[in-house]
Amino acid sequence: MLKYVVVFALSLTRFVIPANSQSKPVTVNVAEVQKLAAEHETMNNGLSNDPHRQLEQAQAAQLAADRQVQLRLDTEKLVALVAELKLHVDKTNTNVLSMDVIKKAQEIQKLAKSVQDKMRTAY
Repeated sequence: MLKYVVVFALSLTRFVIPANSQSKPVTVNVAEVQKLAAEHETMNNGLSNDPHRQLEQAQAAQLAADRQVQLRLDTEKLVALVAELKLHVDKTNTNVLSMDVIKKAQEIQKLAKSVQDKMRTAY
């Protein structure tokens, strides 16, 4: 399961808008990440008879599931904000941007940065 969460998180990082356009994109070797996830899973399977270890695994799985739900909610909110921003931009004059448009853009940037940070610090 961890392998699938890692792959999903890595795929979502491709869709997040960078907060600073001059930042360098992060390169990730997917094969190496999958290999590490498989090794981690193999290690965890060998110790599954220990009740303390089972509790830790259950807690880790719950945290990962909660994190996944929060990321999904944040990305849905991000999509909604982008749609609202597009509507506001379409309504504005070509020479004037309203404060609402600027505030929406800042809110989108802040939320995108938050989602990106959550994805980076997950593991």
